[in-house]
Amino acid sequence: MTDTLRESPSIDALFTEATEAYRTRDFARAVPLYERVIAVRPEHTQAHYKCANAQRELGKLAQALAHYDAAVALEPEFANAWCNRGAVQQSLAQHDAALASYDRAIALDPADVLAHCNRGGLLQFLSRWGEALASYDRALDLERQLPHVWFHRGNVLRQLGRLQDVVASYSEVTRCIPENAEAHYNLGVAQELLQETRPALAAYDRALVLNPEFYEAEYNRAGVLKGLGEFEAALAGYDRAIARRPESAEAHMNRGVVLQELGRRDEALVSYGRALALRPNHAESFFNRAGLLASERRWPEAIADYDRAIALRPDFAAAYGERGRLHMDLSRLPEALVDFERAVAIDPELAEVQHHRALALLQTGDFLNGWASYEWRWKSVQRFDLIVDRVFDRPLWLGAEPIEGKTLLLYAEQGLGDTLQFCRFAASVAARGATVILEAPAELATLLVGLPGVAWVVPAGGRLPPHDYRCPLMSLPLALGTTLETLPAPRRYLTSDPDKVAAWHRRLGARKRPRVGLTWSGNPRHNNDDHRSFGLTALAGFLPPGFDYVCLQKDVRPADRQVLLDHPEILRFDAELRDFTDTAALCDCLDLVISCDTSVAHLSAALGKPTWILLGFMTDWRWLLDRADSPWYPSVTLYRQGEIGNWNGVFERIARDLKRFGTP
Repeated sequence: MTDTLRESPSIDALFTEATEAYRTRDFARAVPLYERVIAVRPEHTQAHYKCANAQRELGKLAQALAHYDAAVALEPEFANAWCNRGAVQQSLAQHDAALASYDRAIALDPADVLAHCNRGGLLQFLSRWGEALASYDRALDLERQLPHVWFHRGNVLRQLGRLQDVVASYSEVTRCIPENAEAHYNLGVAQELLQETRPALAAYDRALVLNPEFYEAEYNRAGVLKGLGEFEAALAGYDRAIARRPESAEAHMNRGVVLQELGRRDEALVSYGRALALRPNHAESFFNRAGLLASERRWPEAIADYDRAIALRPDFAAAYGERGRLHMDLSRLPEALVDFERAVAIDPELAEVQHHRALALLQTGDFLNGWASYEWRWKSVQRFDLIVDRVFDRPLWLGAEPIEGKTLLLYAEQGLGDTLQFCRFAASVAARGATVILEAPAELATLLVGLPGVAWVVPAGGRLPPHDYRCPLMSLPLALGTTLETLPAPRRYLTSDPDKVAAWHRRLGARKRPRVGLTWSGNPRHNNDDHRSFGLTALAGFLPPGFDYVCLQKDVRPADRQVLLDHPEILRFDAELRDFTDTAALCDCLDLVISCDTSVAHLSAALGKPTWILLGFMTDWRWLLDRADSPWYPSVTLYRQGEIGNWNGVFERIARDLKRFGTP
């Protein structure tokens, strides 16, 4: 042996020195020491393995992989080497090889928690969610106190849509590491998706206590408050989120939504503008600003913003739907229907769009398709006046089953005017051999006794007689296959109480001039009330002399009370109009009824009285388009606004026609 070799440290000493350097994380020193060991003893498995570990720590992945390869070649049952080899292969994007290495490690040592965890991580990266979950679950079977595995498991479960299990996983993380802000945040996200809003708020609050600069937690928390209608608190939250991340277009946009809900419209426009300055291609900001502009009657600007939103997102179904609604309000029915069709082609389950598409079809007179689409109204969240979901134990009848000899329950679902308009179909049902029960609002029940085709009238909430089938009133045209040409339109299908008619004649006294009934406002909660009602002061100045005017309003709005005092020629009986039988009898004493689109108009028309109905530009579907008559009521004349908000043109025509009406 030469002197040089005698003076060199032994292989064991080199290995010990390398291992000490590795232990103290001096990897740069450890690697050459291990390599000296390997140079002398290439069969030293542990030297290859630990050299690979050190090179991996230094980011020298190719070199690390070569040493892992050598280690498993020397010792094929070296489970840890297979596991670490898989980790390096994964980092080098050698995914199939990495998965094979993890599988080999697990085959050698089924209790290798790290191998199961790493395998789960790789499968998660590859979006193989079910397999990833199985690996994480196996790791947790071996060792429960693995918060990072619970965390990743929660992410996988979220991808699988198993939200309750997501909550359980993140809850386990927060139990193990209560100070983990991200776990509390992810827990809140899952709870929010489950609509567990209060627990979600608590989770976001905890995340913010742990990390006050956590933008995502602040932003999501504000979103939950917005959804709960707590707009002031939501606004404060969005302000804090923007303070943390001023460049967030989404936060500025949602701040605009909240300001709009608070009625602070000018500020909302500023927020939408800020969002678009930050992200000029932000389709959602254009969409939300369009809705605000439309509510401000800035229709060309609103259309332009919907156009931009759709140009940026050609699959933006909601934008097509809202642009269609705006076209519909502006009486651009062809454009509206094109937009509705595009929206439902993208997302057939958009109930609001399907509902408005039905209204557009009906307004164009396409009853055949319109009635079928109108069934979407039950899924619409904007059923502002539909009765809350009913529970029935009898099947729905929509025309498929024969009903001869059967008893059919018809029931009101919407407003009083709708009930008066659609109760006519009871006679058509009875003509098919059915016995008809009609459940009607209490205000109308007495009036509708004696309606042709009806055997019993039951006030809403009363005990229902036994029946075989049920059908809501406004589904009857669908069930009966009603078209514009087959629409039943008797001149008179309601009658008034003769005794009450006689009492009103006595109350009114001897007839000296034509008697004209007046109604100018409907239910203020109606979603189109701004466009269908008007103040009495606007109409009164156009009423020519030579008539006895009679107020048919049961409920007079405060602004109109003084007007009535200033116009004593308009007779008032609102305190005596206890129900619709009183109003019907009074109508039967009149020569003409002039009304906005409200229940009194339907009542008068159903009684066969000459009825002039004043319609806003944004009119209801039932009055169709561009016609002065109504296929529903032979005695009706329609007076339509020529432009939005301009009633004077309508009043001038009313005044002109009244003078003719009063001419002998």
